[in-house]
Amino acid sequence: MLQINLSGKIAVVTGASGELGRVMVRTLASCGADVAIHYLRNQEKASELAKEVESMGRRTALVQANVTIQDEVFTMRDKISSTLGVPHIIVNNAVIQYNWTNVLNQEVKDYESQFQSCVLHNVLMAKAFVPAMISENYGRVIGINTECAMQTFEGQSAYVSGKRGMDGVLRVLAKEVGKHQITVNQVAPGWTISDKDRQSGLKRQEGYESKVPLNRRGTDQEIANVVAFLASDLASYITGVYIPVCGGNVMPRI
Repeated sequence: MLQINLSGKIAVVTGASGELGRVMVRTLASCGADVAIHYLRNQEKASELAKEVESMGRRTALVQANVTIQDEVFTMRDKISSTLGVPHIIVNNAVIQYNWTNVLNQEVKDYESQFQSCVLHNVLMAKAFVPAMISENYGRVIGINTECAMQTFEGQSAYVSGKRGMDGVLRVLAKEVGKHQITVNQVAPGWTISDKDRQSGLKRQEGYESKVPLNRRGTDQEIANVVAFLASDLASYITGVYIPVCGGNVMPRI
């Protein structure tokens, strides 16, 4: 049976204290990776998560940074390298939340924040961590995108503009660093069930689920499983892809 083995690998997950970030960290650690846990404000959740990772027998490091500011990202890189070692895997998960409305009413600052957290975040993480991957002739870059990037529904313009910009950056990066055996891929979740949903009492969302071929919402663990796969050597010949993990709600076509 094939198993995902990340033993000896070091991963960084941005936005790791959030609902999906926590599950990705646990999953990577359960596959054997040491994991740097990035957070912006929620140090308490990040610290709790670090204890979980350590209980699995894995090493971890807590790193605080604004991932839209170059100096802070580079300082984060240096701290991770000095405590855990040079990362082999980066998972760019952090995102800035905002209010969704139509284009005419959306504030300009919302488009700016989405550019910063979706595009600039990925650019800065690449600048910080990919040079060392090039030196090692090995690396995994994984960006967390969204099904919304394909749906382009009303009210999504700021979010979609950021995520589509991110898609462009990562596809170009995949072509630029492929010769160094570095893969660059994106995971695009649908409307995902997280612990917050479970705690509040999970209810069917018929309006959404009825349009999904699998007739249900996906779970945070199902998203994390794909991230772990892309981080592993099982995915060594996959790069430049956008993988929807949304039960078929969006389907890239040829």
